[in-house]
Amino acid sequence: MKLWAGRFKKETDSLMDDFNASIRFDSRMYRQDILGSAAHVRMLGECGIISSADAQLIRKTLFEILDDIEKGKIEFDVAAEDIHMNIENILIDRIGQVGKKLHTGRSRNDQVALDFRMYLRDEIKAIKNLLIDLGSILLKLSEKNIDTIMPGYTHLQRAQPITLAHHLIAYFQMFRRDMERLDDCYKRVNIMPLGSGALASTTHPINRMMVAEELGFDRITENSLDGVSDRDFAIELASCLSIIMVHLSRFSEEIILWSTLEFGFIELDDAYSTGSSIMPQKKNPDAAELVRGKSGRVFGSLMSLLTVMKGLPLAYNKDMQEDKEALFDAVDTVKGCLMVFTRMLDTMKINKCCMLRAAKGGFTNATDLADYLVKKGVPFRDCHEIVGKMVAYCIEKKIALEDLTLEEMQSFSGHISKDVYDEISLDACVNGRKVPGGPAAESVLASIESGKAFLDEQKQ
Repeated sequence: MKLWAGRFKKETDSLMDDFNASIRFDSRMYRQDILGSAAHVRMLGECGIISSADAQLIRKTLFEILDDIEKGKIEFDVAAEDIHMNIENILIDRIGQVGKKLHTGRSRNDQVALDFRMYLRDEIKAIKNLLIDLGSILLKLSEKNIDTIMPGYTHLQRAQPITLAHHLIAYFQMFRRDMERLDDCYKRVNIMPLGSGALASTTHPINRMMVAEELGFDRITENSLDGVSDRDFAIELASCLSIIMVHLSRFSEEIILWSTLEFGFIELDDAYSTGSSIMPQKKNPDAAELVRGKSGRVFGSLMSLLTVMKGLPLAYNKDMQEDKEALFDAVDTVKGCLMVFTRMLDTMKINKCCMLRAAKGGFTNATDLADYLVKKGVPFRDCHEIVGKMVAYCIEKKIALEDLTLEEMQSFSGHISKDVYDEISLDACVNGRKVPGGPAAESVLASIESGKAFLDEQKQ
């Protein structure tokens, strides 16, 4: 018999049982449910709402159930609907009438909200740790490639020379902001709703702060309707996860391009590549392609949560059961992508010579030649036009700017002298950009040190 079946005269249809049940996906919250119940029942005992002996017996039995679940000794029952009712049923089976006192002063509505928040707290920490791992790999690769010159791109056209380290640090900054977003999201997840009841709290003299303190919450919800009826914290986390996937997907796109024969910048390790069933020569960047593809799955979870919540009146509605599958899937997907992507990145081979060769093509030093003329006193707009004509001349001759003779250069501007060749060398182009955040070695090293300090703070 269901724990809520008192006013019903007939059993629910088996099809409805299956449709209504959430145990298939919310069983993953068993630990949070038991810890939340244990804190709740201790409070009931200390506040004199139930006897201290009953509270101690319930608490002791809850931890025995937790141990049995983790040892694989318990099978959950679909007929009990969800993880919350399953655990309460098991408790009652073991200690009888005393177990029925556990639910005093609470509803499944605030119990679900509590478990969900506790679960998401743990997952935020896990995802942050994976981002820290990825950040560490990016900094390690950056240190090794301070002097690895490559072309920087705009519109996917070669633009100016930078270093691979500078390029990688750009992604580090993105993932750094992702960590900061998760930290900020955590503050709104870490608010305790238990005590809200179904919607109007309870007449029992409960102590919400006692429960919040045991469970590690920063504070409690300040309105019982809000405590059980909103999932903005879940939507916010789904948004954070979607932004992480945007960054992973953009990075994956570059990995995919760089691993082509046309670019040849990198070669992925065999452990993170696949082959073709028909073409023996193929080595496909499937790990990166899957990460890129799975971004749509996470975006879909965010849209699902927004759609579920957009029309719900206060307070709790069964629609809100749909919050968990979407967010659980997003969490699992992001964690899987981060683990694979980090290892793929750590094991890839970098073809420095191909990157350098590409930087030497496409007139990536044209801006530096214009800046050279600016330093000689020529207005920038005139410099831009002069160098544009020089590039057009070089394209016709099929040569690079640095291949022009001094006489040829001076035919475009009398302000050019032999020191121009030093100014437009790729090393000079990169290391002359010493402004904070620029690609010069000293600037990148400063960014790496800043990144290390940030990660050290995150690990504490």
